[in-house]
Amino acid sequence: MKEDQELRDHLEKLMRMGQAFRPVGELLQGISVQEAGGRVKDLPYTIWQLLEHLRFTQHDILDFCRNSNYQEPAWPDDYWPSAESPSDQAALDQTLQTVKQDLDAMVKLVQDTENDLFAPIPHGNGQTLLREAMLIAEHNAYHLGQIVVLRRLLGARL
Repeated sequence: MKEDQELRDHLEKLMRMGQAFRPVGELLQGISVQEAGGRVKDLPYTIWQLLEHLRFTQHDILDFCRNSNYQEPAWPDDYWPSAESPSDQAALDQTLQTVKQDLDAMVKLVQDTENDLFAPIPHGNGQTLLREAMLIAEHNAYHLGQIVVLRRLLGARL
């Protein structure tokens, strides 16, 4: 039992970040509409596109974990937005809030001891909740790193 809770706690820390670098909330704090849509020469994406990709993918993984009627979105079209910038601050704030809410929901799934971290997800192909939690952590870390670099290239002092 002790090891099970330790694993769940480590997964939560991994998903929320803050061990090897700053927590998600700090890394995304203060992004403006202008910054989110800013272009950097020779890069194929904006901060907004990365945020929307992160939001969509994290929600997709969460949906897969808890929805027995899960339908896989089309890759890559559904996962990457075409719009380079948010329509307004409200759209940006909504995306940031959804990222937080879905991360909280995934942490809640992981911390629920009724959920076996090692059991295959019934409607999957061998995936487990453990694997999906680590996937979220890895995917988010990768794209959050890109967002930090873009913010710095656009002049943010992080």
